[in-house]
Amino acid sequence: MSTLIWWLGKKATAIYAVLALSYMMLPIVIVIALSFNKPPGRQNTQFSEFSFDAWTNICRDPTICGAVGESIRIALIATLAATILGTMIAFALVRHHFRGRTSTNLLIFLPMATPEVVLGTSLLALFLNMAFIPLGFWTILIAHIMFTTSFVVVAVKARLAGLDPRLEQAAMDLYADERTTFRYITFPLALPGIAGAALLAFSLSFDDFIITNFNSGTTVTFPMYVWGAAQRGIPPQVNVIATIFFVGSLLLVLIAQLIGSKRVKK
Repeated sequence: MSTLIWWLGKKATAIYAVLALSYMMLPIVIVIALSFNKPPGRQNTQFSEFSFDAWTNICRDPTICGAVGESIRIALIATLAATILGTMIAFALVRHHFRGRTSTNLLIFLPMATPEVVLGTSLLALFLNMAFIPLGFWTILIAHIMFTTSFVVVAVKARLAGLDPRLEQAAMDLYADERTTFRYITFPLALPGIAGAALLAFSLSFDDFIITNFNSGTTVTFPMYVWGAAQRGIPPQVNVIATIFFVGSLLLVLIAQLIGSKRVKK
C-alpha cells in the first residue's frame, strides 16, 4: 500500500495532466464519433448505427456547404488583412519609440478585453449609421478584421520581443542594408510567430458567432447554420465538417513540428 501511495505521489503531475487532457478532448471524441452515426431521426445526439453516409454526402443540404464556403472566404480574407496590419503594428510597437506608444498598446487590448456582445452591438450601431454599407458579407469582414488584428499584434509582439537584436546587428556589420537584413534575418526569425498568429486569426474568424450574428444581415456562416440547425436537429454532416477541420488543424501542427525538429537537427 505504501509503495502504491509513493508511486501515485511521484506520478501525480503526469496523472493529473492525462486526466485534464482527456477531459478537454472528450467533446472532440464525441463529435468525431457522431460523424459516423446514422441517426433514426433529426437529432444526432445518440449513437445508433455506424455509417459512412454522412461522409459520402456532406453536401446533402446545399445550405451547409454554402455556409462553410462563406465562412472560409471571410476567414481567409480577414486573416490576410489582419496578419498584414497586425504584423506592421507589432513591428512599430516593438522596434520604434513614438508619442502615444503606451496608449496604442492599451488600445490594442480593448477588442480582446471587450465582451463580444458589447463589441457586436457597437459595430451593429456603427454599420446602421453608415447606411452605404448594408449588413452582410462586408460588415462581417470588417468586424472580423477589427477583432482578429489585436490577437495578431499580441502574438507577433511576443515573437519579436524574444528575438536577439545582435543577429541583425551582425548582418549590418557584414554590410547588409536594412532591406536585406529584414529579408534574410528579421522576417525568417519572425515568420513562426506570424504564421501562428495567422492560424489563430483564421480559427477565431471561422468559428465566431456572436459578433457575426449581430452584423450578418442575410449572410449565413457555418456557426450561424449550426445555431439555426440546433433548433430542428443538427445533421451528422456538421460533425463531419468539424472533424475535417480538427484533423486538418492537427496535421498542420504536426507538419510544423516535424519541420522545426528537422531544422534543429541540421
